[in-house]
This record gives sequence, C-alpha cells and structure tokens, in this order.
Amino acid sequence: MSQQEIVTRIAPSPTGYMHIGTARTALFNWLYARKHGGRFVLRVEDTDRARSTPEATRAILDGMAWLGLDYDGEAVSQFARAERHREVAEQMLAQGHAYKCFSTQEEIAAFRETAKAEGRSTLFLSPWRDREDHPAAPYVIRLKAPREGVTVIADQVQGDVTIQNTTLDDMILLRSDGTPTYMHAVVVDDHDMGVTHVIRGDDHLNNAARQIQIYAAMGWEEPVWAHIPLIHGEDGKKLSKRHGATGVMEYAEMGYPASAMRNYLARLGWAHGDDELFTDAQALEWFDLGGIGKSPARLDMKKLANVAAWHIAQTDDADLVAQVQGYLSVTGQDSLSQSQQDALGAAMYCLKDRAKSLPDLLEKGQFALAERPLSFDDKAAKVLDPVSRGILNELTAQLQNVSWSRDTLEGVLNTAADSHGLKFGKLAGPLRAALSGRMISPSVFDMMLVIGRDETLARLTDAASSGD
Repeated sequence: MSQQEIVTRIAPSPTGYMHIGTARTALFNWLYARKHGGRFVLRVEDTDRARSTPEATRAILDGMAWLGLDYDGEAVSQFARAERHREVAEQMLAQGHAYKCFSTQEEIAAFRETAKAEGRSTLFLSPWRDREDHPAAPYVIRLKAPREGVTVIADQVQGDVTIQNTTLDDMILLRSDGTPTYMHAVVVDDHDMGVTHVIRGDDHLNNAARQIQIYAAMGWEEPVWAHIPLIHGEDGKKLSKRHGATGVMEYAEMGYPASAMRNYLARLGWAHGDDELFTDAQALEWFDLGGIGKSPARLDMKKLANVAAWHIAQTDDADLVAQVQGYLSVTGQDSLSQSQQDALGAAMYCLKDRAKSLPDLLEKGQFALAERPLSFDDKAAKVLDPVSRGILNELTAQLQNVSWSRDTLEGVLNTAADSHGLKFGKLAGPLRAALSGRMISPSVFDMMLVIGRDETLARLTDAASSGD
C-alpha cells in the first residue's frame, strides 16, 4: 500500500440500537486512526429502507457521542449515494466486468431445488454471463467474477485467507429496480471516502473475498483488511439478548463511565501484554492490529465492574459529578441542583474509591444530598433505640464548640464511647443512622466533615428526638 493518510470507518446499519460489538469495532477503528494521525469517518448504511429508522440513526449517534468516539466530517448516508453506486455498476458493465442477468427469482429457486435434490452445488451460475441476445425484460447487473483460481484475503488478524473462486457466485451489483446491493455499495463508499483500513467483525470475512473482486475490476487500491473475532457471552455463545445488555446505551443507563467502557471494550479481543487497566492515552499509544487475537472475546460483567471501579477512582472529582449528571439525564431522572453538585463533589473523596458505577456513587453519596428531616430506613430506625438516642443527645452538646477536624472528632467520639463502656463500633451504628438515615454509608467521620458542623448537629438533634 502506498504511503498515505490512514482512514478508518465505522459503518453501522440503523435498524435498531447500537450493538456493543459495533461499539467495539468503532473503538478499534477510532484508536487506529487517532494513533496514526489519520481520519475516522462514520457512514450510516441505511440502504435497507424498510428497517432503517431515524430513531435508530439517532441511537448510533448517541452511542458514539456517549463513548466519546469523535469522527471526522459529517456522517454519510449510504442511501443518499445510490446514484454513485449505480454509476459504478454501469461502468463495470460497460467495461465487461459485469453483465445483465435476466434469470427470474423463480428460475433461480428451481435451479437450486434441483441441484440440492441431485446432490450438486447450489451455487447459481447465470446462463446470461456471456450472452448478448438480451430480451426486453427486467434484469439485474451481476459482477463477472473469476471462475478459476483463488482470491486471497491478506488479513492483519486472520493471516492470509484463501478462497477458491469456484465457491463464489457472480454477485448482484444492481437489482432489477436499479437499487444497489449492500455488498456493492460498501466497496464504492469505502473507495470514495478514502478508507485505507477496513477493520470489522470476522462475520464479514467471506464478504471481503467478493468485494476484493470489485476493487480489482475497477482498478482501485485494495484496503488493508483486519477482521476481528466477535464478542460472545459468558457461556461462549454468540452475544445475544439472552446474555443481558447488548446495546451500548444500556451500559450508559446502568451507569458505567464511558472511559471504563472504552478500556473494557478495548480488552475484548485485543491485548497489550497483561495490562487490564489503562487510560485513553495509553490505549492510543499501545493499540495496534497485531494485538488483536483470533479467538472470540467473552463478555464478563464482573471484569467490567472492576474496570469501572478503577476508572472512577482515577477520575477527577468535578468530572465525576458531571458524569453523574449525564447518567441522570440518560436515565430520565431529575438532575442535581448546584448545591447538590457542590455537596457531592465535596464528598467524592470518600465515595469514589469503593464505587463500581455512577449510581453506586449516588447511593453512597446520598448522605450529602439528603435534606432534613431525614427519613430512616428500617435498619436505621431500629438502631435508634432510646439508649442510642440518649447518647446522641449527649454528643450534640459535646460537639457544639470543638474544632471540626478529623483528629478532634475521633477523640470526642472515642471518649464518648468509653464513657458508656462501649467499643466505638457500637456507637458508630447510631451515628451512621443519624447522619445518613441508613446503615450503609461512608465513615461517620467523613460524613461529619463533608456536611459540616451545623448540619451534623441538626441531624443528631433530629435523630435524638426521633422516638418522641
């Protein structure tokens, strides 16, 4: 291949949600282009007019935006380029690389049925390939594919894949109504968009053998091929709805950070040594086609949760608050007020080291977002018995004028526990309930420091009188 700017693409069909496999393919293409200073383009393959919808196109754009995979230029509609696809098919016809086929669907079906019954190949070989006695009837335009020899796909992942040309039919380029086929349109679009590297799922590997013949017929430079294994479920079978979430925006709705999804998707089928956790900068530095394996990757939700936990812990507090706002928006929940954002940001230091998702952060940070009077869950209410409320009442007085630092607070609370012959853990339960309304929360010292003296004393007062 001549030295030129590297151009990769993602070309999803807008017939539903954006599949996680499509998202991973987009990521690999994005990483490769960005690493080499090239271009990454988006083409929406909307030729299936019956199934393509504006909503599905929007889902693709939303998925790309959430993942942070920016593309160069405007998204291209394949359907809008139909005239160009027809033009190339007609050019191939004029140059003798294609021909008009007048065989009807009924004739083709009858041929295949007979061939199957006789144990012969059902590969349809058109009788019109070399005929010129054309009737005045509808026809399709077929590629005049080589009947002998082999087609070799020089694949960067699979190695050289050899296909016997006797196993390939003369594929249709234009249907009888003049509309182009997907197989033909893909090649024309990739050539016209300057795509140098076709990185896609290995379910397209056999397509490459047929598409190579269009490149050859047109005298176009063949792209570099890289067919990546598909993603399987934890049971080793092709990923489907039975395995759980398969749409990329489902992961956004579950509250996984986009950075974690990029990290995790990169490791689904690609490796850099034993590195499991890495930043975008490291992925861009390390990514290459040679690191892609030949075996299908397996989706592992536990690994994803661990990757998410690492990314949350590494992320700037203000950025995490913004991501929480994004999560609330995606899931249709009320956004945080500015004061709540400030409170969550102040609490982030004691939340993010143990959270595995954005809703996990929100759950752990509820003590900072809650407004008085707090509502107590059943376990918290049970802990706030008369003895505990009495101790909290004493503590309220003792905390009125102390300096509000961790060391001082630890001293006061430990002394209070000792005075009642308690281990601190016995005092921590009622305190946790009083400050958060629940029994699972950050440490009582962190909560007191985050919400401050006045709010702490007010919550203790409320809890101490909660049984009255």
